[in-house]
Amino acid sequence: MDRQPVTIRDVAREAGVSVATVSRALNGHANVAEGVRRHVQEVAQRLRYSPHGAARSLSSRSTQTIGVVLPDLHGEFFSELIRGIGAVARARRRHMLLSSYHGDREQQAAALRAMRGRVDGLLVMSPFADQPGFLEENLPPLPTVLVNTHQAEPAWPAFEIDNHAGAVSMVEHLLGLGHRNIALIAGPEHNYDARERLRGFREAIAAHPGAEGREYPGDFDEASGHRAGQAILAAGERPQAVFAANDMMALGCLYAFAQAGVRVPQDIALAGFDDIPLARFVHPSLTTMRVSIAQLGGRALERLLDQIETGPDSATQADAEIEADRQVLAPELVVRASCGGHGDDASASVPRENTQA
Repeated sequence: MDRQPVTIRDVAREAGVSVATVSRALNGHANVAEGVRRHVQEVAQRLRYSPHGAARSLSSRSTQTIGVVLPDLHGEFFSELIRGIGAVARARRRHMLLSSYHGDREQQAAALRAMRGRVDGLLVMSPFADQPGFLEENLPPLPTVLVNTHQAEPAWPAFEIDNHAGAVSMVEHLLGLGHRNIALIAGPEHNYDARERLRGFREAIAAHPGAEGREYPGDFDEASGHRAGQAILAAGERPQAVFAANDMMALGCLYAFAQAGVRVPQDIALAGFDDIPLARFVHPSLTTMRVSIAQLGGRALERLLDQIETGPDSATQADAEIEADRQVLAPELVVRASCGGHGDDASASVPRENTQA
């Protein structure tokens, strides 16, 4: 015999309070005594009561759910980003509806449109945001915060990484170690982070007479880093250092060098970008630009929830106010053994974040 689901009336009867009190206690309303709130929550948990999402949405116009639309879910960058978002979602008693579109423009457009009516707000990472009309035509009329997404015309609150400054800092570090011939393993052409890291690499090389830069294609994954490492070794004259535009490609490149018997850093220096957890634990440990990825996701969700909770007017701020809400996090140079610098885990820092007005 199927067990009937527990209802809010069952919780109210067991707790000895009214249905309205249970609703207020479980929805975080202020007009409930703390002792009563805890009692109701304990009863609801013991009975394994789960609010009916559709009924809640109809009655309160709130789903208690946040939509997160990302380019991909594979790899440690996205794992860390989701971890940061998830920690804040749990702390503020929200659920996540997660969607990935694997870099396909039409799939992302469909994912964004599908969120309408299912979530209270959106966190979006999109390489297509600077294409005219893309977000305007596909975003539902919901509070939205962009994560690591370039806007040609600022229209939504945004949290992003200063990829350009991070790449310049890494190239200057490698040049400071005496490396004059540096190869870059670039990221995908459509990716804004990759383009900004490439721009920083080129500008830093151009600013130093006598420095030479080479560029190899990559796709922000281990396999493309491995292919680039093989191509670097097959090209003839070996560069003194390799800067991979993210850590996953750096690890693939490191494996290609190891297979060929090329020592890092004795024969060639190697550096990455992101400081994913694995970067510390490979041998040699990886010099990289540290991005607080979990913090990036968590802070973006905090901003979104604040926007949701302050009401609908927050979604229609004046342009100047929105632009001032663009938060830029500066990466931090972390020097480890792979570049032949100052030994394992020594670090030099640049300011961790900047708010642009």
